[in-house]
Amino acid sequence: MKRIKAIPRTNYKQKLEELSFEFHSLDGIYWDESVYYELNNQDVILLEEATNELWNNCLAAVQHVIDNKLYNKLHIDPLLIPLIERSWNEEEPSVYGRFDLAYDGDGFPKLLEFNADTPTSLYEAAVVQWYWLQDVAKEKDQFNSIHEKLIDYWKGCKDYFGGEFIHFSCIDDSIEDFTTTEYLRDTANQAGLNTAFLYMHEIGWNAANFTDLNETPILNIFKLYPWEWLMGEEFGKYIGTDAAKSRWIEPAWKAILSNKGILPILYELNPHSRFILPAYFNTPNGLTAYAKKPIYSREGANIQLVDAGTVVEETDGEYGEEGFIYQQKVKLFTSDNNHAVVGSWVIGGEAAGIGFRESGTLITNNKSRFIPHLID
Repeated sequence: MKRIKAIPRTNYKQKLEELSFEFHSLDGIYWDESVYYELNNQDVILLEEATNELWNNCLAAVQHVIDNKLYNKLHIDPLLIPLIERSWNEEEPSVYGRFDLAYDGDGFPKLLEFNADTPTSLYEAAVVQWYWLQDVAKEKDQFNSIHEKLIDYWKGCKDYFGGEFIHFSCIDDSIEDFTTTEYLRDTANQAGLNTAFLYMHEIGWNAANFTDLNETPILNIFKLYPWEWLMGEEFGKYIGTDAAKSRWIEPAWKAILSNKGILPILYELNPHSRFILPAYFNTPNGLTAYAKKPIYSREGANIQLVDAGTVVEETDGEYGEEGFIYQQKVKLFTSDNNHAVVGSWVIGGEAAGIGFRESGTLITNNKSRFIPHLID
């Protein structure tokens, strides 16, 4: 795997905006095509293998948590537990998720965390970098079947949704969340499903079931909103009493996997995995180089990196009340003082493609740049 300097396309910002990719320069540079990552076929095979194996490991971990009632370890809201178990037993479908992997081209990709519930950077990975490739190296390939797999998976879910509307929802103050949500809605439309959009604050409750602004019952809903936040909302307490038993995407069982407490559980269940790092609850347990991560956190907040007793990097934030996990620190791909993480997408349970996030810090956050890639 190589990081290669490049000349950005003429009027590339205009080209991005023609794709309705409006936040390309959010907080400075977000989309960065002054460089790109070059992979070979062996890199792709290995990343695909890691993603598929990790997904199967995660499914087994969900079953393990449910069977052994490990909800307290993960600090999961008791009101959510019946929903988790119902959604798991009824095999409610998971559309997408993103594994964040450390991979430097040598050895095996290592799981840093699983963005299982509300991952973003989907549109950039599925569409925007594909159009970049068509302009700069059309003869090359890309590890990217995200768009096609999304449409195929929605088609496969048609009977499950019963011909009813799927409502798509997100908060009203994030263009990134809105773009991700509208992109997913567009792929559902292309699959022949009926959809409607509303913001999270527009979801209503009529004492029996959830409704939209037109008083239409919400029977199926995609929400780009974490389950732990949802259960903290006033209407969250009604989800378990919803007469219509609305189907939520991502399903409630994904709350187990979006929790960083899943990392020590994955290691406990798979101590010899090529792709899973040693991780523990509440203690480094002998690790001399580790990442200390809150059980709940987002955008790289409240993470501390320690090496030989010295804090080498840390971020602030408002997370950590529920406790921390300790995960073995691992080498990232580094070039010109930039550090890259591979976001590997799983769509409908299958590896589907990747996107790179890069920053001058070891901890990836919401200001880390998105870098396109190609296969040579």
